[in-house]
Amino acid sequence: MKSTIGFIFVLLTVFFPVQAQRPEVTITLNESFFDSVLDALFQNAGPIEFAIASNGTQNFQQSKQALSFGESSNRSCKEVIQLQRENNGVRTAVRFREGKILAPLVFAGNYNPPFVGCVSFAGYAETSIDLEFDQQNQRLIARARVLNVSLNGTGGVGGSVIAKLVQGSIDKRINPIEIFRMERLSFLVPVQNTGGLRMKAVGVRHDVDNGLLRIHVAYEFAK
Repeated sequence: MKSTIGFIFVLLTVFFPVQAQRPEVTITLNESFFDSVLDALFQNAGPIEFAIASNGTQNFQQSKQALSFGESSNRSCKEVIQLQRENNGVRTAVRFREGKILAPLVFAGNYNPPFVGCVSFAGYAETSIDLEFDQQNQRLIARARVLNVSLNGTGGVGGSVIAKLVQGSIDKRINPIEIFRMERLSFLVPVQNTGGLRMKAVGVRHDVDNGLLRIHVAYEFAK
């Protein structure tokens, strides 16, 4: 009986060899890191804004033209959506909760609906972040998916239209977000008379704890 079990085990080992686990590099990022990055971005960079008119929202443009009846638009109204660090108690941030990467994005802007004039608005978009490994370009990218848009300051005017414009702007203008390139995590392993071995990323996985994101990069070595 024991010899039979041993023979079966040998067959399984021959025909289904155990694949060696690839070496990995693990990067751990916390929420404080992203808070510092966002602070630096909003303090040192120029305004992050998107023009509503260039959104390409055909239905919005058609409805606006149909309602204007030839009236000239208010050219002094700069129709833009601008990202902000904080507004009305909500901050633009990156948060790790229950296995998900969440990012509230605070914004403000102006909208010029027909017959009403320039309307200022503000609010925030609840977004979920998905990570992707772009193996061809050897980079880790993220895509923001808008889950919900909360508005204030419109006085009830054009709220649904603004929500669609905000969602379209974020989806179209922010994605994809490059997190980092794998070459910055690679290093050369010196080997005498061979020129050395280089690390090449072949896969990326991640896991999320409350307050922490761990990115595991699998590598293979090649000349």
